Amino acid sequence: MRQARRLTRPTVQIKRAYEPAARGDGYRVLVDRLWPRGIKKETLALDLWAKDLAPSSRLRRWFGHDPGRWPEFVERYRDELRARAARDLLNDLAQRAATRRVTIVYGARDERHNGALVVGAEIGRRLRRSARSTRRRAA
Repeated sequence: MRQARRLTRPTVQIKRAYEPAARGDGYRVLVDRLWPRGIKKETLALDLWAKDLAPSSRLRRWFGHDPGRWPEFVERYRDELRARAARDLLNDLAQRAATRRVTIVYGARDERHNGALVVGAEIGRRLRRSARSTRRRAA
């Protein structure tokens, strides 16, 4: 069996659900608990709707897209992402991102303060950890 080629640079991108899907998006994952308003499922062209990676309803309501709460939101959200289902999904997405592009899709208006950024950072952290352990084993 042919082994998948690892990319030299992690390929995780983040896109709003309202941006059109592109051929180069690769594996597309929606990380919101709620479906984006006004968008048909066919339009999003998703491979996965990962509700288990979305912030809890309680955390989402607390945050309320208030940029002043962003640092604490990130901390609380990372705590939620330690749950087994979320960890498994993050590990799967990191494995996919090692060999092909993964696009994290979100519906929020704020491009600088949303859960997709946290998910993308967590995937990036797993990719870096995996690359370090691979280099150590090769040495």
